[in-house]
Amino acid sequence: MRFRCVVIAYGPLETVCAQGVISIRRCNTDPNGGVAMSKRAWTKLLASERAEVWARWRRGEQIADIARALQRADHSVARELDYTGGIEPRKRRRSKRVLSIGEREEISRGLSAEQSIRAIAQRLGRAPSSVSREIRRHGGRAWYRALRADARAWNRARRPKRCLLSTNAGLRDQVAQWLSLKWSPQQISRALVVRYPHDESMRVSHETIYRTLFIQARGALKKELIAYLRTQRPRRRPHQAEGPKGGCIRGELSISQRPAEVADRAVPGHWEGDLLCGSANSQIATLVERRTRFVMLVKVRDKNSVNVARALARHVRRLPKELRRTLTWDRGLEMAAHAQFTLATDMQVYFCDPYSPWQRGSNENTNGLLRQYFPKGKDLSGHSQPYLDKVASEMNGRPRQTLGWHCPAEALDAAVASTR
Repeated sequence: MRFRCVVIAYGPLETVCAQGVISIRRCNTDPNGGVAMSKRAWTKLLASERAEVWARWRRGEQIADIARALQRADHSVARELDYTGGIEPRKRRRSKRVLSIGEREEISRGLSAEQSIRAIAQRLGRAPSSVSREIRRHGGRAWYRALRADARAWNRARRPKRCLLSTNAGLRDQVAQWLSLKWSPQQISRALVVRYPHDESMRVSHETIYRTLFIQARGALKKELIAYLRTQRPRRRPHQAEGPKGGCIRGELSISQRPAEVADRAVPGHWEGDLLCGSANSQIATLVERRTRFVMLVKVRDKNSVNVARALARHVRRLPKELRRTLTWDRGLEMAAHAQFTLATDMQVYFCDPYSPWQRGSNENTNGLLRQYFPKGKDLSGHSQPYLDKVASEMNGRPRQTLGWHCPAEALDAAVASTR
C-alpha cells in the first residue's frame, strides 16, 4: 500500500528532531509494520555544515566525498551548491553604524526602568532621534523587546540590488550574443572595451557574467547559455589538474634540443601538437602556432603513426615556408613516424619530457578550449574536415588575452608580414 507520510531523514530521531527539519516524501510500509524511509528524504544543512561544504568545495572535493564526510545525502550537498551555482555566497556583516544587540538590550532595560529617551541615548552615546526611531519601529515603549528588534532589523537590512546585466538591455544582449559564439566571459569583458571604447555603459567584468549565469535568481541571462561555456558545468568549481601522458619513441629529439628562438616565441612558425581524443577510439589532431596561438584541426582516421604523419603533413604543406619551422609533440606513440613527417614537410619534431605536458602549454590550453565543441566522451569520427576548418576559424577569430585581446588570425597575418 502506498500513501503520503512524514519522513525523518539521516540520524536518530532525537538528533533530527533537534534540527527541526522534516521532509514529506512518498514511501512504502515496512513488512514488519514500520515505515521504509525514502531515499529522497533530506534535511536542511546546519550553518556549521554549510560552512564545511563550502570549505571542502574550495579545496576541490567532489560532492560525493563532501556528503560522505558530513554523513549527509549527496543531493543535500548538491542543493546547497546549486542554489548559488557553486559560487560561495558572501557573508553578511553588520554595519558599524547600526545598533548592536548590546545597545538594544540597554534600550530595553532603560524602557523597563521608565527612563527618558534622552537619558538612554546619552548613556549609549547615540542621538536621541536614533533611539526614538528604534523604539517606534519595533513596538513602542510597551512592546519593545531587544532580541525581536534585532532580528527584525537584520532581516529588514537586506537590500537586494539588481545586477548590472538586468538593468542594461543593450549590454545584456551583446553579452548573450557573444556567449552564443562560445566566447569566454573574460574574452567578452575585454572585447567590450575594444568594441565600445567611449561607451562606459558597455562595461562588465567576467566575474559578473559568471555570477549572472550561475545564479539564476538574478534573472538576466538564460541558463541555457551555460551550454556555450567551455566546461558546460552546471556550477562553478576550482580548477583541477589533468593527468599527464607518456610514451617511448625511437629516434626522438628532446625538447631541450630545440633552437633558442622557439622558447621566446619571437619568430612565427613553431608549432605544438597533440591528439584530442573522444570515444570509440576517435581523435582529432590539433596544431597551435606558439607565437600567435593560431589553430589548425586535422581529421585523422586512427592513431596509427603512419596515418597521423601523412594527415598532418598534408595539412602543414599548405602553409607558407616561413610558417614551417618546428613541431613540439607530446610523447604519444601516434607520432612514432615523425621522421616521415619531417621528410615531407622539412619541419623537425621535438618531444616533451616524460610527464611534462605543460611544456606544450599553448596546445594544452587550446585543447581545453576545444572541448566546447568536442566534449569528452563523444565520438569524434563523424566530424568532417570542413567542419573542423569551421571550428578552427571560430577559434582563430576569438580575442585572446595573451595577444592583447587581438585575434590569432590577425596576429598571424601581422607576424607573416613582419617576416617578409
